[in-house]
Amino acid sequence: MNYVAPAWLPGGNLQTIWPALYSRRVFGPHPQYRRERWTTPDGDFIDVDWLQAPPSSTLLVMFHGLEGSSSSHYAEAFADFAQAHGFAFAVPHFRGCSGELNQGPRAYHSGDFEEIGWILARLRQQHQGAILAVGISMGGNALLRWAERNGEQAASVVDAVASVSSPIDLAASGWAIGRGFNRLVYTRMFLNTMKPKAMKKLAQHPGLFKAEALRAARDLYEFDNVFTARCMVSKVPKITGRAHRPSRICTRYVFPHWW
Repeated sequence: MNYVAPAWLPGGNLQTIWPALYSRRVFGPHPQYRRERWTTPDGDFIDVDWLQAPPSSTLLVMFHGLEGSSSSHYAEAFADFAQAHGFAFAVPHFRGCSGELNQGPRAYHSGDFEEIGWILARLRQQHQGAILAVGISMGGNALLRWAERNGEQAASVVDAVASVSSPIDLAASGWAIGRGFNRLVYTRMFLNTMKPKAMKKLAQHPGLFKAEALRAARDLYEFDNVFTARCMVSKVPKITGRAHRPSRICTRYVFPHWW
């Protein structure tokens, strides 16, 4: 299928901004999720939102993008697709993205394959049917990192993986989003929600980072250096750089199905 943009909406920027500001749901009610709270291996929690289906049905799992959630427009689109095809649907939220701040001094990032791993392992234990995993943007990058790190074992957990609009080169993408128009629009949009959440995390864990340094951050790289790196074992240059880009490791995926 080849997408052809309408003549009145040319270019990637307009096609990104217009639906974010003006699109409205026109087909049916919003998904009615059932929420489960899972305790994480490190004693924190995440929230998983569900649309149920028979135990033997296919389960579609969606990992959201940066600052996304089960209420993101793309999540609702996947929910509608799942319901139309009789699939169960699950949206595991990354730490702090479900509307309630997580407890531990931990954030999420694009190479967080450990988080993907324990979530999918638990889903595999409790679901009888096939599992299809899809990641959007940052979530797709983390999902592909998990697939690469687990090699042939990943195919015993899920039956197919897909990545949608994920950054192939994180270092180049990080540089681009911090420049010019992208910095004025997209970086500002992300920081408008990420900075307040980070300050709440500082209130939870005094001394975690320097508040004045966070307030001074003007792009995602600076934010990550101040906040994300302090919340993760790895340092941010590894998180946002070449070591976590999926283009290096695509040849090692061993799934029988691709989307």
